[in-house]
Amino acid sequence: MHAITAAANDPNVDIDKMERLLSMHERMHARANEQKFNAAMTKAQAAMGPISADAVNPQTRSTYASYAQLNRALRPIYTKNGFALSFDTATSDQAGHVRILCYVSHAAGHMRTYRCDMPADGKGAKGGDVMTKTHASGSAMTYGQRYLLKLIFNVAIGENDDDGNGAGADPGDVRQTSDADRLADSLFHRLQSTQTDAAAAALWAEGSVALAETKRRDLYDEFKDAVITHRRKLKAGARP
Repeated sequence: MHAITAAANDPNVDIDKMERLLSMHERMHARANEQKFNAAMTKAQAAMGPISADAVNPQTRSTYASYAQLNRALRPIYTKNGFALSFDTATSDQAGHVRILCYVSHAAGHMRTYRCDMPADGKGAKGGDVMTKTHASGSAMTYGQRYLLKLIFNVAIGENDDDGNGAGADPGDVRQTSDADRLADSLFHRLQSTQTDAAAAALWAEGSVALAETKRRDLYDEFKDAVITHRRKLKAGARP
């Protein structure tokens, strides 16, 4: 910076040399900011322990840490170390996918962009239509945010680990959620077996009440979308 100041005060210094000096200064400044970013990332990850799973996927029967769970455990740590996260979407190169972007900026001035492409076709684990396109896009964005948050900070998820900065779920919560998942699975299976619109409507009347009692809005919405899709196929004369 001293050399740049001296050059700026020298009327004999040509513009090309001045631009090269400024460019060199910008590169050095950017490299220093990136080094501060990396140092802060190392410090933040060192303070992040494993996070316990607090939710169950009803289709794959797998447990996972929800975005809310990750956010509660990680936000206080990464903000303390000067990081801020901002999410966005972009056009994916893959058909039927949504590209999720996460801009990770540091107080020193360096920013790094992370991305992942998530399926948004509304298909379930067995290949059936389980949600509308709008619902599928929203679900893809939620999944993308969760996966990126884990990847950025290299977070480990432990099903029975309650050391995630005090944000672990009680084991009873996972058992209760699993009961709701089993109920939903049974309803989905019965829905595929219905051969008439009346039978599908009757199952919806039964299942909607049962799922509402579990207080799992995600399962309720998935079942509702599946019923609507199935009834449309039945009314159109398609084979279920």
